[in-house]
Amino acid sequence: MSETEKYRLLLVDDEPDILEFLSYNLTKEGFTVFTAQNGKEAIKIALETVPHLIILDVMMPGMDGIETCEEIKRQPALKDALVAFLTARGEDYSQIAGFEAGADDYIAKPIKPKVLISRAKALLKRYRSGTGVQDTGDSDVISIGELIIDKERYVVTVAGNELMLPKKEFELLLLLASKPDKVFTREDIYNSIWGDSIIVGDRTIDVHIRKLREKIGQDHIRTIKGVGYKYVD
Repeated sequence: MSETEKYRLLLVDDEPDILEFLSYNLTKEGFTVFTAQNGKEAIKIALETVPHLIILDVMMPGMDGIETCEEIKRQPALKDALVAFLTARGEDYSQIAGFEAGADDYIAKPIKPKVLISRAKALLKRYRSGTGVQDTGDSDVISIGELIIDKERYVVTVAGNELMLPKKEFELLLLLASKPDKVFTREDIYNSIWGDSIIVGDRTIDVHIRKLREKIGQDHIRTIKGVGYKYVD
């Protein structure tokens, strides 16, 4: 079995020609590919097949890609699924909305099949090497003051309130909390959470930090201007 045959991909786009073209090339590369033409169908098929990677168009009628991604991230069975948005829209606000919804990557149309395959392989490296978050010790639980991070269950508890964070927010909080008071540079965070082979927008970290602060409190994640971020109790 080739490396790519281990992975299930779900392609979601309301344009049949695009679905057929991308599905053909990804299948030829060895991936097991499923397709859907709208958000509701995508969620149904995702729950049935539990794909490793979902490549999701943003601009779809009815339930758009952002709403679909948010619903996917709410499904416990799909908590490990990676999501990459595939869209012709290049505006910053669209990218920010995508990452806020829990996306792992953002790919602009039109895209050559070889480039898409390369991006898919880069994302799927995380299933071979883990999330990329540095080792935080043998314990499955990190406890710092009122913050408890359960790595096994992917659950965060703050002052007794249980939170289910999107995958990237969880990984970012886990990274920062793994070494309280240590300053993680933006480059450290990019490489640990997204991988040095993944291209993401400059504001991606800022968006995730803002969302985390809204959920766990404004005072725990400190900005070190011009350097990066650190977690403080």
